[in-house]
Amino acid sequence: MDNILQFVNTPKDLEILSLIDKKVLAGDIRRLILEVTSKNGGHVASNLGVVELTIAMHSVFNTPTDKIIWDVGHQVYAHKILTGRKDKMHTLRQLGRIIRIPKSKRIRI
Repeated sequence: MDNILQFVNTPKDLEILSLIDKKVLAGDIRRLILEVTSKNGGHVASNLGVVELTIAMHSVFNTPTDKIIWDVGHQVYAHKILTGRKDKMHTLRQLGRIIRIPKSKRIRI
């Protein structure tokens, strides 16, 4: 992990970051996603595409009180990283892996 990401463990940590810090954080998150998915596989493009969106949502909304619902798990890597699970990202797509959304909890639209 680079620079700013090492200090971000919860959405609350985003409160003290400037816009420039958040831009650096987005790069840090992308590097982690690429590092993990290059070894373990996964949904790369969809996750890279929502990094700034995820940072913005967690900066504006009061999570976990305010709920964020993802339509599928294909965009949740940045969300997992920002909500205390970045240290488990290396287990993505492995036995005993980072928790996925159970099919019974998914919402169909």
